[in-house]
Amino acid sequence: MLTIGQLAAIAGVTVRTVRHYHQVGLLPEPARDGSGYRRYSAQAAVDLVRIRTLADTGVPLSRIGALLHAQPVEFAAAISDIDAALRARIDQLTEHRRRIAELAGGEELVLPPEMVAILNRLRDLGVSERTIRLERDWSILLRASDPEALPQWIHDRNVGFEDPEKMRLYLACDRAVDYDPHDSRVDRLIDDLETWEIEHEGNSSRPKNPTPIFTLILSESPAWRRILETLAHRAQRRRKALPDS
Repeated sequence: MLTIGQLAAIAGVTVRTVRHYHQVGLLPEPARDGSGYRRYSAQAAVDLVRIRTLADTGVPLSRIGALLHAQPVEFAAAISDIDAALRARIDQLTEHRRRIAELAGGEELVLPPEMVAILNRLRDLGVSERTIRLERDWSILLRASDPEALPQWIHDRNVGFEDPEKMRLYLACDRAVDYDPHDSRVDRLIDDLETWEIEHEGNSSRPKNPTPIFTLILSESPAWRRILETLAHRAQRRRKALPDS
């Protein structure tokens, strides 16, 4: 026979919890023996473990009482239902965990895998997270405003990764954001960008109408303003120099 303390220890609960179950009618309270102590049977320990386990899974105490008095077949069916509900809850929590993990980057929540893969390739190349965020924001805007342009955009970006010189210039532009506009590295970058533009027959590295990425960087980077202004001036000068201009 067990004392209330021993019973509580077996079930992994407190004596106060055992007494609460007495009060709500879940666990019968035995009469005192000749020594004045209440002694509990092994069945009381089994019932207490069942009560605690069901309560831990979220089963209301009012239902636990009915389950404890159910026939074996009915009890087994109820346990099966509870288990199914727990599995569904686990699946839901697993999905919540996946979505919470995605919040760190943010792009997975709103961009298709192909666009996310492009951002990750940029990360692998060593592009700064500042530029990655700007690329992400532009991708989100593009997807929302012109979804039909996405396949071509994805194709062009993936092709661009195969051009070592283009990727070198991209990384150089990324690093140049914080340069002084009159840094000699800016001068070299301007020359390199102009050479690339000329070699690619006018396929400029500058958009004709600045995208939000360029607009934001231009507002924060005097070096980029000088780069693009100088490239635009040189392109205009080249056009004027053409025989049919």
